[in-house]
Parts: sequence; C-alpha cells; structure tokens
Amino acid sequence: MSEQLLQLTAEPLTPEAFADFGEVIDHRSADYFMINSGRTRRYHDLAKVETSGEDAKTLISIFVSQPVQMPLELSFLERHPLGSQAFVPLHCERFVVVVAPAGDAINPHQVRAFVTDGQQGVNYHAGTWHAIQSVLESEGTFLVVDRGGAGNNCDEHPLALRVTLG
Repeated sequence: MSEQLLQLTAEPLTPEAFADFGEVIDHRSADYFMINSGRTRRYHDLAKVETSGEDAKTLISIFVSQPVQMPLELSFLERHPLGSQAFVPLHCERFVVVVAPAGDAINPHQVRAFVTDGQQGVNYHAGTWHAIQSVLESEGTFLVVDRGGAGNNCDEHPLALRVTLG
C-alpha cells in the first residue's frame, strides 16, 4: 500500500451530499406529529437501522469522546459490514465525519469529509467506510445505535489522511 497522505477539507454536512454513505439525522427539516396529549413533537423514523447476520440485535449506547486536534490526522478507516451505525450528539457537539463508499477497497478519490453543525447526527449505511469518532471543541457525548450479535462487524483499512476545516 502507498503511504501517500490523502488531504481532505471537511465540507458542511447536508443530506444530499451524505446520501451515498447514510442519513443525516436532523429534526429541523423533518416532518413530525404530536404525541403525549399535544405536548411533544415526534420526529419519526429519521434513519433506518440495519442489522444482519446470526443473532443480530440493535444496541443503544452512549459514547463519550475526547476532542481531536485539527488538522485531524488519521491512519485508517473502519466499516461495519453487518449493520448501520448512528451517532447523535447529545449536547450540540460538532464533529468531523470522514467517509468512503462501501466495498472491499477504498478509492482515495471517493473519500469525503464533512463537519456537522452540532445539531446533526449521522447514520452510516452498513459497510460504509468511516473514521473513528472525531469530536471538535470539547468532550462529546453521543447516543449511538448499532448492531450487536455474533460475527465480525468491524474491519479496518489502513489509509493516511489529513483533514482540515473549510
């Protein structure tokens, strides 16, 4: 493998730009309906949870991540071939999202970087290559929905990357 450094500038996260990799989880442009005697707006079905394989189950977890330094230096991307993985910030944390299309290999020309606005989450499609959690400014707390169960659901691919903010 070549040790050439791939340099990316993170662009604003939009549903259209991110569609090949998963869904942007953002209630601000979603439809809702009222529940709880009219006191609560339910923004329903914002992302599709994917699980496959033997004894697959959906997990809900909390991740607490330490902030990264910019430019962000990465040495690999990972993927979860048996299920989707969603990250939703709980306290308006901005974070960097680095992704590449699903497949057995990563084409450096298809790697993209995004930066959230603090109110957006992401749901990576099963098999989408992505960077590890990369929260900006301060420690971040995230609701994470992903797959549990039997089978190998995490692959890593070495790739030298440097990401800057636009």
